[in-house]
Amino acid sequence: METFATLVRAEFAPRTIYLNTASTGLLPRRTVDALSTAVESAAAGQPTDMFADVEAARAAFARLAGVPARRVAAGASVAVYSGLIAAALPAGAEVLTAEGDFSSVVNPFHVRGDLKVRAVPLERIAESVRPGTALVAVSAAQSADGRIADLPAVAAAARTHGARTYVDASQAAGWLDLDAGAHDFLAAVGYKWLLCPRGVAFLTVPDDLGGLGPLFAGWVAGERPWDSCYGPVEELAHSARRFDESPALFSYAGARRSLELVEELGVAAVRAHDLRLAERFRAGLTDLGHEPVPAPGAPIVSVPGLGHRREELSRAGIEVSDRAGRLRAAFHLYTTEADVDRLLAALAG
Repeated sequence: METFATLVRAEFAPRTIYLNTASTGLLPRRTVDALSTAVESAAAGQPTDMFADVEAARAAFARLAGVPARRVAAGASVAVYSGLIAAALPAGAEVLTAEGDFSSVVNPFHVRGDLKVRAVPLERIAESVRPGTALVAVSAAQSADGRIADLPAVAAAARTHGARTYVDASQAAGWLDLDAGAHDFLAAVGYKWLLCPRGVAFLTVPDDLGGLGPLFAGWVAGERPWDSCYGPVEELAHSARRFDESPALFSYAGARRSLELVEELGVAAVRAHDLRLAERFRAGLTDLGHEPVPAPGAPIVSVPGLGHRREELSRAGIEVSDRAGRLRAAFHLYTTEADVDRLLAALAG
């Protein structure tokens, strides 16, 4: 069996010190090859079976999320799925969110106009669930600074008060073990830690479909899609596939291979690698007199007051993010100890 390092070297050769996976993950070589084959085949009039790629990607994400594939919908955007969940709530329902959470998670509930959206600090979200709370919507890991939600506590509090839970795992899927079965809904884009092309997202739903309406159901949402191309769809899929968006097929041709690699490497091994480097960076920051936002157990490190140095670092071949004035570095499987030390040296200079 190939080692972790051997697999990574075979798939990635970044030309920069790339510490920006929280924005966009790098594409593995196998994914680039699959995309090239799919595009060239389509150009030659002999397209590959990219619908089979959708199903393979759905099954792979289901395994990573710990649920059966029948509970996974395939789409392109977390915001679309947030909107689907928002549309299912009755007027006046209370939605509990975390302060400063990513817009795609919270904004669809605000634009309804007739929902009561309440925001509390992330650390207090579980204790803030109360009688009358209809839904708790929260990211597994915060985009801005990597802070991790206490999802078991959120799920327990929601059960106590009869609320549903909706988790955005976009900044967690790929390095954090997921238990989608513990929540009513879980969504994630694929283009960050899962290393997929843009245009890939997933939603998990309960076996009873969670009361969601198939608001954007097209022909792919039919139980027999190729018999559902004309007129009203007579029979919607009995599974989460009724919530599929018409897929960005080329993206899924690549996503199948990216998810394959994540499974080969193993989430536990990826997490151990990522966190070891993040802790190396945090220790180095302390030596330099900087204090990052506390986010234990996360590969995202956010440093107040250093966001303005992003462009300077980019010119030096080091890619990070500037989020709300903070430097955000994200450490993933293609990051090395030398990369961390190079960033620390640049910040010290």
